[in-house]
Amino acid sequence: MSTQLSASTIELVKATVPALAAHGPQITEVMYRRLFQDDHIARLFNQANQKSGAQRFALASAVLAYAENIDNLAALTTTVERIAQKHVGYAILPEHYPYVADALLGAIKEVLGDAATPEILAAWGEAYWFLAEILKAREVEIRQDISAQPGGWTDWRRFTITERRAESDTIMSFTLRPEDGSRVIAHLPGQYLTLRFDTAGLPGVIRNYSISCGPNTDHYRITVKREPQGEVSPFLHDKALTGTVLECTPPAGDFHLPIAPERPVVLLSGGVGLTPMVSMLEEIVTSHPNLPVYYVHGTTSRDTHALDIQIRHLARRHGKATVATFYEQPDPAGNAREGFITLDWLQENVPLADADIYLCGPKPFLRHFVLALTNAGVSPARIHYEFFGPADETLAA
Repeated sequence: MSTQLSASTIELVKATVPALAAHGPQITEVMYRRLFQDDHIARLFNQANQKSGAQRFALASAVLAYAENIDNLAALTTTVERIAQKHVGYAILPEHYPYVADALLGAIKEVLGDAATPEILAAWGEAYWFLAEILKAREVEIRQDISAQPGGWTDWRRFTITERRAESDTIMSFTLRPEDGSRVIAHLPGQYLTLRFDTAGLPGVIRNYSISCGPNTDHYRITVKREPQGEVSPFLHDKALTGTVLECTPPAGDFHLPIAPERPVVLLSGGVGLTPMVSMLEEIVTSHPNLPVYYVHGTTSRDTHALDIQIRHLARRHGKATVATFYEQPDPAGNAREGFITLDWLQENVPLADADIYLCGPKPFLRHFVLALTNAGVSPARIHYEFFGPADETLAA
């Protein structure tokens, strides 16, 4: 593979930026239609994101970002890492890339018509494969690192639900252990599992769930909110009993606590977005007893608040942890502040100027706080976030 793109390819790809800005979602919609003509490729994807249309808009944004930065790929380092991590989670392999190339180039031609000249299609073909080779190399590194660790594995592995626990009126936790009784790889706190539900009676269904326990070599735990219109969360709540077998790939994701945190940590979450934060807090308590940590969580009410007893137990064990909870509705027990988390409150109560800030929650929550923290002068390098649903992490598959 060439170590750099040709000047003519860079010029031609950048020339397509206006067309991608205008027609990107249409191109990605056609791309997925073409791609999913192959059933075995369609089964690699979370089809819920396809049905909602979220995935095609996310991919359109990613393709546009690639075109805009084709001459400055260093700007896409974080995005490339997220793509590679997601591909490992979905068990996407090198042999799958040609299917995406054919679908993408065919979609560009179909949507842009005569404007997609042979020269432009050739340039996009070179650009696609240049990025694909970068991704494939990184995915090999990730899989090799996982395989080299105790309990590591690749591809899909069978796990059994060994415990169910109601955490609130709408949220339930599920403990997963390997069916064969062997150990698991210790995840990085904040990472997620990719679960496949074929063995449980939902063929072709794949979902990502953050791991809500601290790193260990025995089990994983996921904590799932019931979404009344969802397909998987009602199934988990109502039908995934102790003994149910699910399949999952190794923990993945670039949103995680560093092995050696260098500064105080603020864990800021909304709703069920607390799940990776619980994993991070447990690891801080276990491995970093002198690290200042601020756990700030907002939810609707006591009825929707999950894992509160565990959080307060961890905070007592740590001794230096600060816990603050906000409810939209009044709390009769008086354990939570009424209202919403605000930037003013954060500025007065947590060391924003000196901390690494980890955020997880619904997209409106993240949009608000990422922008607010940035505008307040917090360095983007210290703002780390994870959100629900597809992002710009699916550029090549």
